[in-house]
Amino acid sequence: MKTTLVVLAVAALALPATALAKGPSAARIDGPGLGKAITITGPEQEGSPLMDFAQQAGFFPAAFGQEPDPMLPDRPNGNLGPKYSIDYKVPGPEGKSFEINQDLYPYAKPYAVTYTASGQEIFDVTTKGGWYQSPLLKQTLVSAGLPAKSKPTASSTSSSFFSTGRLGSLAGGAALLIAFGSVLARRRRRRPGTTA
Repeated sequence: MKTTLVVLAVAALALPATALAKGPSAARIDGPGLGKAITITGPEQEGSPLMDFAQQAGFFPAAFGQEPDPMLPDRPNGNLGPKYSIDYKVPGPEGKSFEINQDLYPYAKPYAVTYTASGQEIFDVTTKGGWYQSPLLKQTLVSAGLPAKSKPTASSTSSSFFSTGRLGSLAGGAALLIAFGSVLARRRRRRPGTTA
């Protein structure tokens, strides 16, 4: 009886450790300014480029939870910059695989930030989720092909045009020209010595 209890206790302790050890087999990063998506692959072992990346992106605490909890209590304040995506492929039992998605803000200040939605299925649990900030993640991404600085996109250029009031100034200038043109046209019609 004691032997059975010991075996069950060891198995119960080993199960969470096994689940936590199961990491992604690939990570695909995509977003504005990338000519093509960045793909990071590698073995599920500590020190591999993929496992280092997953740790820097907060994959493990966001997926499974961790104590002490390194997740941020809330979304960081301010403009986080352009949003990228990280799509992880996590191999599961019997040929099944899981897709876990993170939002990535590599140019956030002072450090890159990721956000994982809770409730994504992984093994027999769902992701804990949350915000994670990493001082190492941006440099790892730059080494993998991310531009060192955010490049303005066409949408950000047009949105800044509209948001800064330039469109209003342009419309106001056009209205002023139309009004000035109509005043000139009236004056030309009313030449001295003619009757209206």
